[in-house]
Amino acid sequence: MSAQQALLTILDEKIKTDRLLLPTLPEIALRVRQYADDSEVTLAQMAEIIAQDPALAARLMKLANSAFLGRAIKCNTLQQAVTRIGLSQIKHVATALALEQLFVSKYKLVQQQLDKLWADNVQVATIAVTCLKLHQQHNRACTLSSDVMTLCALVHNIGALAVIAEAERHPEVFGHPVFLHNLVEKVSPYISVKILQAWDFGAEFQSAAKNWRLCQGGVPPDYTDFIRLAAISRGYYKSAEAEIKLLQYYLQQQLITVPEFNKQPVFTELYNDIRCLFS
Repeated sequence: MSAQQALLTILDEKIKTDRLLLPTLPEIALRVRQYADDSEVTLAQMAEIIAQDPALAARLMKLANSAFLGRAIKCNTLQQAVTRIGLSQIKHVATALALEQLFVSKYKLVQQQLDKLWADNVQVATIAVTCLKLHQQHNRACTLSSDVMTLCALVHNIGALAVIAEAERHPEVFGHPVFLHNLVEKVSPYISVKILQAWDFGAEFQSAAKNWRLCQGGVPPDYTDFIRLAAISRGYYKSAEAEIKLLQYYLQQQLITVPEFNKQPVFTELYNDIRCLFS
């Protein structure tokens, strides 16, 4: 049996028997989410929790002072940054910024795959949030949240992380990137949902992870549809005819204003502002 067949057999068996090792959220993300769900938590207490992770604190300061939030007055303290972002948003924002900590391996070939996976997730998140923000400029009735959109896009393919972690025990498969890609495509939707259930993420996150690969618009459009716009922008869908139909649907729903939405100057400018938040 080849290494590829062996890995596929192992994955199938572990999925069927519910024995696949799932990643856990970084400790700081768990603590922030726990405190954010406490109705009595204060801004000062939340700032103290975040300060325990200097890397996360620095990224939140950067976000609070970014063009993305459109504020001219600079935040000088972490509590000011938490105040600007808001307790209702900090749960999703902090989780999104802490997720990168999961994409780490001591093996070079595995790390290369994880780096690519994280970069792909960031790209999807940046495009999806850009599309949502532009849509909301012309459709004030849209109540979708940009911080939920960011996190939703970053975890839309989180099952791939578990697949790569399992493949790490079979280093031979990293010499077959096409096989690894096809394996991820096959099993990651189911695994993604399992992970998000274990993390106690809501229905909108699970739905996006399960359905974003479907080249069809939602009724009504939701977070998953903006992830699909990112998939179109990145050339993910293999059927040109299905993609054209999907674009037409999104034009009718006013999620975009032109078919080549990702080539407009206004898109590029906002995209660059949002992309900087992940660097």
